[in-house]
Amino acid sequence: MLELAAATGEIDLKYLDESGFCAWSEPSYSYYQRGEQKRLEQTKRRGRRLSIIGFFQPLISFVYGLVIGSVNRKSYIQMMEQEAREASELGRIRVIVQDNGPRCQEVQQMWSKWEHMGKYIFFLPKYCSEMNPIELEWQHLKKDELAGRMFDDELNLAYAVIDGVQARGERGNYKVQRIKFNSTPSG
Repeated sequence: MLELAAATGEIDLKYLDESGFCAWSEPSYSYYQRGEQKRLEQTKRRGRRLSIIGFFQPLISFVYGLVIGSVNRKSYIQMMEQEAREASELGRIRVIVQDNGPRCQEVQQMWSKWEHMGKYIFFLPKYCSEMNPIELEWQHLKKDELAGRMFDDELNLAYAVIDGVQARGERGNYKVQRIKFNSTPSG
């Protein structure tokens, strides 16, 4: 019903999720001459995880933010606040579909405020990530844009992810916007 309402223009429907990247990505298919051994050069330093959180509105937009480490509730709230402000300014109902996410007391206290601003959250059932189209964006980003690449540090990895998201947006003909927030490591 949500997809139908979005298709008829009654609501804005966006899909939210988080994913992660490491400096060593898995190799894609490769070919080597007979008798040669397959060899991957790896950096000496393993590095920290780079996390991405994004809102995907198929065929329209992809809004995302990057952090080193895990996405914390502060970053999640910042992005959700922006979505609520936009919904309020446009005077449109915006539904955010997510398969998981912070449900701590601090976030739950924001729900009624966001609903008054026109933004609603719809949680998918557990273990149903295939119902979230943003999962395919993560898959293509990893398999098409970053597969088989090794990065010396988190900065080079971040630039590759930014370039990959931009390339996906150009190929999919949708607008891409990066949100910047404090990327201090968690822990």
